[in-house]
Amino acid sequence: MKIGIPKEIKTLEARVGLVPAACAALVEAGHQVYVQKTAGDLSGYTDQQYTDVGAKLLPDADSLYGTAEMIVKVKEPIGPELELLQSHHLLFSYLHLAAEIPLAKRLLEIGLTAVAFETVEENGLLPLLAPMSDIAGRLAVQIGTHLLHRPQGGKGLLLGGLPAADRGHVVIVGGGVVGTNAARVAAGLGARVTVFDKNRLRLEAVRDIGPNVSGLYPYPASIEEAVASADLLVGGVLLVGEKAPHVVTTAMVKTMQPGSVIVDVSVDQGGCIETTRPTTYADPTYVEHGVTHFAVTNMPGGVPRSASQALSASITPYAVLLASGNWREDPRLVAGVNVEKGKLVHPALQKILA
Repeated sequence: MKIGIPKEIKTLEARVGLVPAACAALVEAGHQVYVQKTAGDLSGYTDQQYTDVGAKLLPDADSLYGTAEMIVKVKEPIGPELELLQSHHLLFSYLHLAAEIPLAKRLLEIGLTAVAFETVEENGLLPLLAPMSDIAGRLAVQIGTHLLHRPQGGKGLLLGGLPAADRGHVVIVGGGVVGTNAARVAAGLGARVTVFDKNRLRLEAVRDIGPNVSGLYPYPASIEEAVASADLLVGGVLLVGEKAPHVVTTAMVKTMQPGSVIVDVSVDQGGCIETTRPTTYADPTYVEHGVTHFAVTNMPGGVPRSASQALSASITPYAVLLASGNWREDPRLVAGVNVEKGKLVHPALQKILA
């Protein structure tokens, strides 16, 4: 199969779909790999590194999409990319269509087949979403810590506290991969951490992080009380293939102290905090009800070297299987199919567009 790796065009998106070592695996499997020139530059990978493993360079997006049968990219296609996609293409990328209904309809019009990283399932887990959730959870606290600094408009709080100064309070909604990673970083800094989740095993896991971490069931009254005292609120709720529910309401946000910070990682799926709206790294924050909101839809794109390496390690075996043509026999990839030849096939999306 002819496999194309385009250069990402989302605002300040610096990741690349496959690093050179991953391309080598596809070449060794007998496939032709085409890479758009400079696609890997911002992740630290040169054109020469791609040609050294047998990939071929193409000068622009037009020639890449025109040559490739399978497109492996990081973020959902936008703008001019949608004009280049054709019905014979097999698209393999993050899509988050539950929060992007116009994109879902456009892909149906094109008539292609699209497999979304975030809905590929294996043993109840999401192996292609997990590495980026690892990163986003950690970044949520790193970024939130910085935004709490007074020069950034924050309340001037050292999140971990110190002798004679209070610890900051980090509230995390959702104890999955994002929430667990956020809790680890926040606990390591010395903050007081409260994690909400319905799953008892997740609550046990976050409690094991340290004595400064509590795991609680998300009763609305409990969330309301915690949010009111939160210095940093992290949103990490995920329903596979579905739009995230608003677990934190506008009324709750209004109770937070001025200069507090919200980082809603679930913004890709619409956000689990009612005041969330998507932002980019070019203009990442806004203030609502006195609270700084950070809701960048491609958070891991801020650390492209690490993110591209982690993403490639996860998706390469699946990309090899997709390219082989036998993927319809694999339930993991079948679960990841969002649209197929002009038909909406993912059950969660069918409910949304019904």
